Amino acid sequence: MTTVVHVAHDVAAGALGWLHANHELGAFEDDAAIADLNDPDEAYKPLCELGLASSLVLREGVAGTAEQRAASELLDFSWKQMHEGDLLYERQLRHALLTDPLETYVHYARSGLRHEALEQVLAQCSVADSMTEVLPNRRLAVANAHRVLGVHRDDDLVMMLRQTWLGRTPQPWALDWYTAYYMTHTVFHLTDWGALPGDLPPDVVEYLENWLPAWIDVWAEAEQWDLLGELLIVGACLPEPRCERAEWELFARAQHADGFLPRDSGPVDDDPRKRYHDHQHTAVVATIAGTLTLSRLFGT
Repeated sequence: MTTVVHVAHDVAAGALGWLHANHELGAFEDDAAIADLNDPDEAYKPLCELGLASSLVLREGVAGTAEQRAASELLDFSWKQMHEGDLLYERQLRHALLTDPLETYVHYARSGLRHEALEQVLAQCSVADSMTEVLPNRRLAVANAHRVLGVHRDDDLVMMLRQTWLGRTPQPWALDWYTAYYMTHTVFHLTDWGALPGDLPPDVVEYLENWLPAWIDVWAEAEQWDLLGELLIVGACLPEPRCERAEWELFARAQHADGFLPRDSGPVDDDPRKRYHDHQHTAVVATIAGTLTLSRLFGT
């Protein structure tokens, strides 16, 4: 256990440090970027992911003092880039059926950063039950966001789980790259990023315990480091956390001395801004994976 703790801590601290050192590369370049809300993946998704990772570091409280400070600063930075919620509010007003403002806002709200007008709109959308059609794992994301915000609904999360690929516990070889990501996020949202591991039904727990090792081997051999990190998060979300030293050491060996973690085995661009945007998500994943692993091993 001690070795896994040390490796997970070093990976998370390194990734968070890299994000903190380079976060200005993810800032909006000008007000035009803020005005165009039609492409959230390019405009503000990377900033939202900073909010997610930072909120979980602060929620779990297992990081060192320097890492806690870095997470707090990253959270404040991304919130200010969002104009303290006004950007999400504006997007929700313009695109009433979309769910990403809600899914994004919950990470700030769980850390005490609230936007009253946005919450009123989200509550109204919830009452009207108006949203665009989304994939089953995203339905879980919406339901969990409502749950964390305290928006009362009668969502049956286990029923939603059964509509996902994972909830049907299919043949484990029937897993491609996209489905693997959907599967990981099903676990993230059902357990609220490891906070509620008991919400996973026993048959799904058994299925994951049986097949996570094989999937981790496959994607490690393919050097898909981003997906490997997400599978490690899944292991940390199980009722009995799965935190194998050999798997963590594989992940750690892909990390550079400055904390940078490539998303895969492909070439890394020399341009700092392109490098950040291409691989920022993997650093977010590594931060979350290490943080949740430490938290579960410490029993917090």
